[in-house]
Amino acid sequence: MPEVIFAGPAGRIEGRFQPAKSRNAPIGIVLHPHPQFGGTMNNQIVYNLFYMFQKRGFAVLRFNFRGVGRSQGAFDHGSGELSDAAAALDWVQTIHPDARSCWIAGFSFGAWIGMQLLMRRPEIEGFISVAPPANLHDFSFLAPCPSSGLIIHGDADKVVPQKDVQTLVDKLKTQKGIIIDQEIVPGANHFFEDRVDVLMDHCSGYLDKRLGETSDAA
Repeated sequence: MPEVIFAGPAGRIEGRFQPAKSRNAPIGIVLHPHPQFGGTMNNQIVYNLFYMFQKRGFAVLRFNFRGVGRSQGAFDHGSGELSDAAAALDWVQTIHPDARSCWIAGFSFGAWIGMQLLMRRPEIEGFISVAPPANLHDFSFLAPCPSSGLIIHGDADKVVPQKDVQTLVDKLKTQKGIIIDQEIVPGANHFFEDRVDVLMDHCSGYLDKRLGETSDAA
């Protein structure tokens, strides 16, 4: 898994990139939790999502937002981090120009950034949002949400109460043309302590289902 450094809007960005063997394989981008609360690309959930995409042949990138690890710049309350995510997708597309599609996965703060990137980039055809912080950040920009995806959270999450995520899911499910899958992990807190395996089983199963639908359509 090569270490990479690429240009971002606030200076260099540090990442880990796994190239794809197939020229038209899809791209996967994985976004980490809040930089001011210890979030990095080496977060356990981010790491597991990265390998989930890699095992399925994606060209996959995880990276540190500005001001984290060896990435330059300083925390920018979301707007700069969204620019970092856009730069990351641009960079993978230059390495892997024949990709047929892109997926975005994010955990907590990373889920919020990922869903904003989804609105800007029509090539993103699927998303996985783990514990999206619906009580801490405004998700009203998802009007309409352009792609189908999975929202997964724990019923023992004290950081982002289940009712707030449920409100977001219910709102998105009323939109036509997309399908929002929802999974609630019993006993899981915000960080899925002792439940990461269950989380990954759900995420992998969802991705396999969507990839199967795509290959059936092709």
